[in-house]
Amino acid sequence: MKKRVLIAEDEPNIVTSLEFLMGQVGHEFRTAVNGEDALRVAAEFRPDLMLLDVMLPLKSGFEVCQRVRGDAALGRIKIIMLTAKGRETEVAKGLALGADAYITKPFATRELLDTMKRLLGE
Repeated sequence: MKKRVLIAEDEPNIVTSLEFLMGQVGHEFRTAVNGEDALRVAAEFRPDLMLLDVMLPLKSGFEVCQRVRGDAALGRIKIIMLTAKGRETEVAKGLALGADAYITKPFATRELLDTMKRLLGE
């Protein structure tokens, strides 16, 4: 079944590779290049899953995650934090704020797809 994925990432090369990957697996997707965009697109698009970079302009991925989890209309969205910030404290913070998974960059495509499948119940 086709799922909806929001890619919240400001690095063009990563966005391109994630868009390609989402197309390959047949998911519908939208992109956002900053935290404010991510919240706006999430409210309009109602994704099943969000791939969320921590270091976004305007609002950090941590702030976006916290806002999504605090919004009853968006709270069901699965969140995978995808970031270069892989220190234990950042991972713990992301998970404490409500992320469902935390994957560090550079990431293996297989790991990302397996995590997505698990969270989406595929």
